[in-house]
Amino acid sequence: MLRPATEADKELVRVWRNHPEVQAVSLQQEEITPEMHERWWAAVQQDPSRQVLVYERRGEPAGVVNFFDITAEGSSPRSAMWGYYLDNEGLGGALLPAWMQIQREGVRYAFEELGLEVLEGEVLDHNEAVRSMNRRSGFTEVESYEREIGGRPTLVHRIRRTRDQQKA
Repeated sequence: MLRPATEADKELVRVWRNHPEVQAVSLQQEEITPEMHERWWAAVQQDPSRQVLVYERRGEPAGVVNFFDITAEGSSPRSAMWGYYLDNEGLGGALLPAWMQIQREGVRYAFEELGLEVLEGEVLDHNEAVRSMNRRSGFTEVESYEREIGGRPTLVHRIRRTRDQQKA
């Protein structure tokens, strides 16, 4: 289940994002300090082009789905970027089923609740597990580019899925 993130979720979101396994596959790999997180959180609350949702598994908070650059209603095509991560520490052996469920629920939310026509994201080249899961979930790698991440040139793939693929 996805629900809007609340003030009570704020620190969980930061702790989960700072997990070393999450950092290793993120576009920004530096640790998120409480001050950085506070600024980001405040900005998100005021920005209609962003939504932060908490993924719950068995009634407990277990992950985050971020939608950003959400185009305004009436735009065509209506689109957004997204990213998501889990509570790697707390999920233990349930990590793979949780990854599959958070992605499925995020995609459903994007097309059914936000009314998007196009959903895009970015994934690091070395994150083969997620790249493979993206392909199985109907995402296509539409562009690749090199970006400095952690002081090193890193290949990043932009992924895309459309509403039409959602109905298939």
